[in-house]
Amino acid sequence: MTRNIWIAAAVITFAGAAFAQEHVATLRSGTPLADNAEPPAIAKVVNSDLRQVRNYPEQPPLIPHKIDGYQIDLNANQCMQCHSRTAVEVSQAPMISITHFMSRDNQFLASVTPRRYFCNQCHVVQVEARALVENGFVDIDSVLEYVEKNKGSSD
Repeated sequence: MTRNIWIAAAVITFAGAAFAQEHVATLRSGTPLADNAEPPAIAKVVNSDLRQVRNYPEQPPLIPHKIDGYQIDLNANQCMQCHSRTAVEVSQAPMISITHFMSRDNQFLASVTPRRYFCNQCHVVQVEARALVENGFVDIDSVLEYVEKNKGSSD
């Protein structure tokens, strides 16, 4: 009797798994898991050169321009042509943060610290693309505005 129950449970489990694979919610837009989906077009990079609003404290600024073909390796960092201390007056680009000159021991260095040299570890370009998943993120300014507006309403 218990053997039959185990067999029935196994059949139900495997049947449920097969059904789930056919109807699992994915980012594949209805393409079955066993098939290759048509890849989406590469999203267009925002190339406005306008500073983007940061969504939370300490967020690394977004790169507001294309960086295709920028050389950032051990030999050169093309970002520094505009964002270094000596270049910002001519380029009118924002200078990199003073934190990029600090060693891990919080000592200030004359040049960019090696741990902050590869800009696109933290800084990314913005693209014109629809969100892949729903996002309920609310920035801190909106939270503070909501709190201020609703102050005293719970008394």
